[in-house]
Amino acid sequence: MNLPTPQQNEATLHAVDYWQVIKNRYGIILLTLLLVFMTAAVITYVMPKKYESSATIEVKPRSVGQSPFEGGNSPSYGSSPMTPQFFGTEFEKIKSSNSLAKVVENLELVNKWSVDKETAIRILKGIVNTQNIRGTDLISITVRHTDKEDARNVTAEVARAYKAYRTEIESRDSDKGLYELNKAVRDQEDKVEERRKVLATIVRTKGIIYKGQDSFYGQSGVDEDQGARTALQTYNQLEQEKMQLESQINSLLKYDSDQLMVYAAGLNLPDNIIKNLLPQYNDAKRTLDTLKINGLGVNHPTVLAAADQIKTMKEQLDEGVVNLRATLQAQLDMASDRLKNVEILKDDSREEAIKRGLDAQDYVDAKRDFETDQQLLQSMKLKQIGKNITDKMTDESIVVHEEPQISQSPVSPNVTLNLVLGAVVGLIFGVGIAFFLEYLDTSVKSLEDVERYLQVPVLAVIPKDVGILHRQSGMSPDAEAYRILRTNIEFNRKNPEDNAITVVSGGAGEGKSTTLVNLAYVCAQGGYTTLMIDADLRRPRLHTFFEINNSVGLTNYLTTELMLEDVILQTPVDNLYFMPSGILPADAAGVLNSRRMSELIQDVKQRFDLVLVDSPPILGVSDASVLASEVDLTMIVVQHRKLPRNMLLRVKQAVENVGGHVIGVVLNNVDVRSDSQYQYYTSYYTYYAPAELQGGPPVAATSSPAKPQAGARENDSELY
Repeated sequence: MNLPTPQQNEATLHAVDYWQVIKNRYGIILLTLLLVFMTAAVITYVMPKKYESSATIEVKPRSVGQSPFEGGNSPSYGSSPMTPQFFGTEFEKIKSSNSLAKVVENLELVNKWSVDKETAIRILKGIVNTQNIRGTDLISITVRHTDKEDARNVTAEVARAYKAYRTEIESRDSDKGLYELNKAVRDQEDKVEERRKVLATIVRTKGIIYKGQDSFYGQSGVDEDQGARTALQTYNQLEQEKMQLESQINSLLKYDSDQLMVYAAGLNLPDNIIKNLLPQYNDAKRTLDTLKINGLGVNHPTVLAAADQIKTMKEQLDEGVVNLRATLQAQLDMASDRLKNVEILKDDSREEAIKRGLDAQDYVDAKRDFETDQQLLQSMKLKQIGKNITDKMTDESIVVHEEPQISQSPVSPNVTLNLVLGAVVGLIFGVGIAFFLEYLDTSVKSLEDVERYLQVPVLAVIPKDVGILHRQSGMSPDAEAYRILRTNIEFNRKNPEDNAITVVSGGAGEGKSTTLVNLAYVCAQGGYTTLMIDADLRRPRLHTFFEINNSVGLTNYLTTELMLEDVILQTPVDNLYFMPSGILPADAAGVLNSRRMSELIQDVKQRFDLVLVDSPPILGVSDASVLASEVDLTMIVVQHRKLPRNMLLRVKQAVENVGGHVIGVVLNNVDVRSDSQYQYYTSYYTYYAPAELQGGPPVAATSSPAKPQAGARENDSELY
C-alpha cells in the first residue's frame, strides 16, 4: 500500500469539504442560530416602540440679483444655480442648532422633556432625519419618537422653524446687498460729477470747440488743422518749382549757342524772344542758301542784304539767350526765398498742430471717462430699481406640500426585519463557528489522517451505534463491517502463526471492548475457535457482554496454580471462549509482566485459532504496553473525531517502544450519515443483508481466513 508521507502538502492532504463540515457540526450551527435568533427576539421585544411622522416641503433656490459691477445693460434677477451640494446644505440648515433652537422654544421642550436646552437640541438632532425624494426637488422631514403626538408636533415645528430661519437669512443678506448697492450708486454719482467738471475745465482752458455727442471711436469733436496742411502743400509745390528751375539752368549751361537757341525756343517763359525769332532766323538762312544755289555771288546785293539780316537776327538771338539765363536765375532766387519763408510757416504750423492735437487728446480722454462712468451709473440705477422691486415681491422660497400626520402604528422596532436579520446573522455566525471549530479540531477525521500520520492501514470503518452482535436477532447487516475487519486482519498479518492480538486505544470510551467482542463473535461465526481474554485489570468489561461472573479468571491463573481449563469458559456462541479478568490486583502491570503470562499466551496460541486480548487505555497506564510486548500483533481502536492526531501518534509509539507490532487501526463510531466520504465504505454490506436474512450463505464465507492448523483444532477438542 502506497501511503502518503507526513511531508506532503497539508493543503493537498486535507482539502476541506465545506458541506461536510456543515453536516458534521449542524448542532453547533443550529444552537448558534437559535441563540442569536432568540437574542434578536428579546431585544426586539424590549426595544421601545417609536412612531414616525413626516412632512414634505419644496425648497427653492435663493433669488439673488447680479453684482452691480457685472456686465449687461439691464439688471438680471432670478434663481441661483442649484449645485450638487444644494440639498446637502439645506439638510444641514434644517438640523442646525439655530433652527432647532426655535423648535425647542416654540414647543417648550425644555419643560416638557425635563432637560436643558442643549440636551433638547441634541435629542432633536438624533430624531430628525431629512432626505431628498428621488427625482424631485422635494425634501422629506421625518421624526421618530416614542410619543406619536410629539412626533407630529416636532415635525411640523421643524418645517416652520426652518422656513423662518431661512427667511431670516435671506432677508439679512438682501438688506446687506441693497445697502451695498445704494452705497455704490452714491459713490458712482460723485465720480460722474468729478468727471464732468474735469471735462468742462479742459473745454474752457484749451479752447476746444465741442460739436456735440460723438462716439468714442468716431470724430474727436474739434476743428481740423487746415493751416498746417496748406503750408505743407505750398512748401512742396515751391520746392518742386525750385528743382525745375535748377534743372533748366543746368541744361542751358551745357549747350553751345546753336543748341542753346534750340533748347531755349522750347521754354515757355515770359519775354522769351527766342521762341519767335529762331524760326525767322532759320528761314533767313534757308533763303540765303537758296540764293547761292541759284548762282548769285557773295557780293550780290541780294546776298549781302540776306547775310546782313541773318547777322542781325543772330545777334538778337544771342542777346535773347543771355537775357533768358538772367531771367531763369532771377526766378530761381525768388523761388528759394519763397521756399524759405514757406518752410518757416510750415514749421510754425506743425508746432501749433501738435499743441492742438495734445489738447484734443486730453479732451477725448476726459470725455470718454465721463461717458463711461455715466453709463455705469445708469446701469447701477437700473439694478437699484430692480432690487427694490424684487424685495417687495412676495415669493416664498419654502412651500409645505404635505403636513405631518399622527401615526397610528409604530415603525420601530421592525419585528419581521429584526427576526430575519437575527436568523441570517445567527446562521452566518454559526457557520463561522463551525468552520472555526473544524479548523481548531485536530482529531482524526478521515482514513487519510490515520494512514498519513501512523503509516499503517485502516483495517475497518465501524459505523456509529453498532450494537453487540451476539445479542441481535438474525443476521445483522452491522456484522459486515467486522467481517471486513476479520478479512483485513487475515491478509495484513505476515505470519499465519501470529494469532494473538491485543486491542488497545488511546483513551477510555473509544469502543475498544465492543470492537473486540464483535470481532470475536464474527470470527467464531466464520469457523475460528476464538478466545477472548479480559486483560483490562483496571476496569474489566468483557464479562458484562455475556453476563458471566468474573470472580475467577486471568489473575487467578497468573497468581495461583489453577489449570487453564479452570479459567476458560464456553460462551453461548459456538467456537467462542472467554477468560474473565478475575480478582483485580493491586499491581496489575506487575501481574501481567510475568513469565506465567508469557507462557499463557504461548499456550493459548496453540489451542485456539485466534486469541483476542482486551487491555486498558495505553496512554493512561502501562498495562497495555506490557500486553503489546507479549502478543504477536496490536490493533488500535480510534474513535472518529475524538483523539487528536498527535495523541494517536503517541499510541503507536508506545506500542513500538516495547517491541510490539501494529497491524492496523479500526476507525470506530463513524457517523456515515453525516460523513458522506465513508458511505461508500460501509454501504455495500447492506446490499447483501436481505440474502442473509433469507437463510442464504453468510457473507463472511466469502472472506473466511485460512483454515487453522490441524494441531490447534485437535488441542481445542481435547480441552473442551
